[in-house]
Amino acid sequence: MVYCIRKLKSPFKFAKIYHMDTSLTPKKDYFPPMHTAEHILNQTMVRMFGCERSLTNHIEKNKSKCDYFLPIEPTAEQLREVEDMVNDVIAGQLPVTAEELPREEAEKSVDLSRLPPEAGNTVRLVRVGGYDVCPCIGKHVENTREIGHFKIISWSYQNGKLRIRYKLED
Repeated sequence: MVYCIRKLKSPFKFAKIYHMDTSLTPKKDYFPPMHTAEHILNQTMVRMFGCERSLTNHIEKNKSKCDYFLPIEPTAEQLREVEDMVNDVIAGQLPVTAEELPREEAEKSVDLSRLPPEAGNTVRLVRVGGYDVCPCIGKHVENTREIGHFKIISWSYQNGKLRIRYKLED
């Protein structure tokens, strides 16, 4: 729900508040290939390390980063395996779709614990083929073939936090 304030012409009424339900349209203006790659990276990390999806990230067109909380530092070999798995999913040319569901129905299949109650009663779920599904308000590609090659450019591990920096190549 977004609140829009509009000035009125009357000298005695300064503004009127309009409630607009925008939960059904993408809001985050991330670069769609990079943002979709983040979904795939998140699911790969969950599957490989049993961690949660990235709690903090910064998604940009040229390079991005995601943070994961892990009890031990992954090896360089494990991170190469992450990169390979992400690229295997991308190469699978999976469809990327979005659907809107009532919150009660969506929470039967995905974790909505990060969504605040004021997020509304309709949840937009984004699916990357059968590989990943999560609530999301961002823009995505229509098929993973549009992403390009995923490349981890660096990583760091400190105090239980793994930061992965990555880019996409043609």
